[in-house]
Formats: sequence, structure tokens, C-alpha cells
Amino acid sequence: MKKQSNLSRSLTTVTAVTLTILMIPFVAMQFTREVNWSVADFIVMGALIFGTGVSYVLLNRLSPNWVYRIAIIVALGSIFLMIWANMAVGLIGSGPNAGNIMYGVIVLVAAIGIAISRFRPAGMERAMYAATLAMILLISIAFIAKMDQYPGSSATEILSVGGVFTILFCCRLLCSGQPKAQS
Repeated sequence: MKKQSNLSRSLTTVTAVTLTILMIPFVAMQFTREVNWSVADFIVMGALIFGTGVSYVLLNRLSPNWVYRIAIIVALGSIFLMIWANMAVGLIGSGPNAGNIMYGVIVLVAAIGIAISRFRPAGMERAMYAATLAMILLISIAFIAKMDQYPGSSATEILSVGGVFTILFCCRLLCSGQPKAQS
């Protein structure tokens, strides 16, 4: 019963944090025309924030130690940041193009890997290996397809953005080290 109460309290907190964060652009829209969100923008961002928060709450309940919890935060934060930046400005060029859509594959690789692992630490670690390899593959495909020549894109941009997310995914791997948790 206590676990149910803690979960309910955690979900209430995630909901409150989500609404508080969404209030920032809502209030800004009242004072400037530079912030112009549609209802769809609020729904998508609300789902992204809430989904990340709920994922953390649920995964945190399974975490055997504080190192694993930090690794969960880094992994979820990395995926959240990648989705948010890609939706806001695009990570390759600007707007919806094949390069930016490829980043969705990395999210799917991580999500499928984590689901297959049944949220076990060793399996989640392998899922992050797969996401890291998928990012390296995405960078390679971007150069083979000459996406660095898209308007608003460059080789430096593709390498730096891809490198940052590769490091963040690898950081998850480094955090998942000792002590080894159950598989």
C-alpha cells in the first residue's frame, strides 16, 4: 500500500512539474510575440516532459543503487534533450528532413533495447551501447548522404551534435559500472 501511495505522490509531482514548466512559455506569450506556441506545441512538449518524468519515476523504482540512478538520469536527459532540440530547431539543417527524422531511430533503438531488457541494469547498459552505435551510424549516413550540405547544416555541426550525444550515451555506460548489478 505504501508503494502505491509513493507512486501516486511521484506521479502527482511529475504532473505539477510538467504544468509548471509549461507555464513558462504560456506566461511569456502574454508579454511578447517572440514566443508563439500553438495548442499542439503545448501538448507535444507536455507529453515529452511528462513522459520523461514518468519514465524516471518508474525506472528509479527498479534502481539498485545511486550510480544506476545517475545513469538513468543521464540516459533519459540525453534522449529528452535530443528530441527537444530536434523538434525545436532540427539537428541537421532545419525543419523536417531525412537527417532529423533519423534521430527518431536512435530513440526507438534505446526504447526497444530497454523494453527487451525488462529494465534490468545489464540489459539497459546494452541498450545504451546500441543507441551509441546507432548515433555513430547516423553520423556516417549523414556524411554519405551529404547532409552536411543541407541549408543551415555543416560537417562541424553534424560531428559536434552527434559527438555530444554519443558522449552522453557513453556517460550512461560509464555510470553503470561498479558495483555490477543483477542482469
